[in-house]
Amino acid sequence: MPRALALTACGGLLLGSLLAAILLGPYPLSWSEVFCALGDLLQGKGQGPAALVLHLRLSRLALAFVAGASLAVAGAVLQTVLANPLADPFTLGVSSGAACGATFALIAGAAGTLAVPLSALAGGSLALVLVLGLCLASRSFSHETLILAGILVSTTLAALIALAKALHEDSVASIVFWLLGSFQNRSWPHLFLMLPLTLPALTVVLLASQVLDVLALGGESAHLLGLPVTQTRILLVLAAAALTAAAVSVAGIIGFVGLVVPHGARLLVGPRHGVLMPACALLGGGVLLWADLAARTVLAHGTELPVGVITALAGAPAVAATMLALRRKG
Repeated sequence: MPRALALTACGGLLLGSLLAAILLGPYPLSWSEVFCALGDLLQGKGQGPAALVLHLRLSRLALAFVAGASLAVAGAVLQTVLANPLADPFTLGVSSGAACGATFALIAGAAGTLAVPLSALAGGSLALVLVLGLCLASRSFSHETLILAGILVSTTLAALIALAKALHEDSVASIVFWLLGSFQNRSWPHLFLMLPLTLPALTVVLLASQVLDVLALGGESAHLLGLPVTQTRILLVLAAAALTAAAVSVAGIIGFVGLVVPHGARLLVGPRHGVLMPACALLGGGVLLWADLAARTVLAHGTELPVGVITALAGAPAVAATMLALRRKG
């Protein structure tokens, strides 16, 4: 499929996802209600039920799109930088760090406030510092060292989360729901919390598309072509970690998007990162929009499922298929 046509198809998927996210849900909206509600919101009214529903859905779909795009782009970057087709945004321990920060905020009684995503952001950043510190101590920033350091940090932080849950049983329900990922009770302030990290990181990744093409050739080849491999890897890992931390800090842990979507995008547009990164952003945003829509419509009476459950149920077979395909190629 030509790349331009593939990108157009990704854009069409995103547009269809946006329309479905606006119209469908426990309180379905008709086109006339949408236009009337938009008029009310633009006039600053927003008192009718349709306007209220539309206001809530617009914030959720914006959050779902930005989070999905961030996770997918971060996954594509890490798969190239770490030379591992099964790498994803959680390889470096950032998600475990964010989960740990949010867990301690919930235990402190901050549920429902911006203190939870802020604590998650701080925890994810601290986890990345620990990973880079371990690499610095070992005097190696190779992809093997990064992966091992990430596994070590993730395992330690997961143990801390389990310990916190065991010692604070009254907060277990809210902690578990957050760990499974959700956009419930999220609104515009959470989006504005993400953007200061997301926009610079996305800019770095998009500007480094040709550099990623060189890194995809391998570390030795990139070095022979004059690329400072270690410094470049650190910068791109930081960008991917920032994207992951921003998404996890507001939505909780949502798995498989950063692992599966980059492979689907490569099938559509090929491996050139100048086209691959926009495709990952469009597909990742669209996939998470549909996952959020399923999470709030599958059960009756407005009961929501965690988004992470939806992505796990859909993503696990896709990962299995990817592993089998990679084995056949090998």
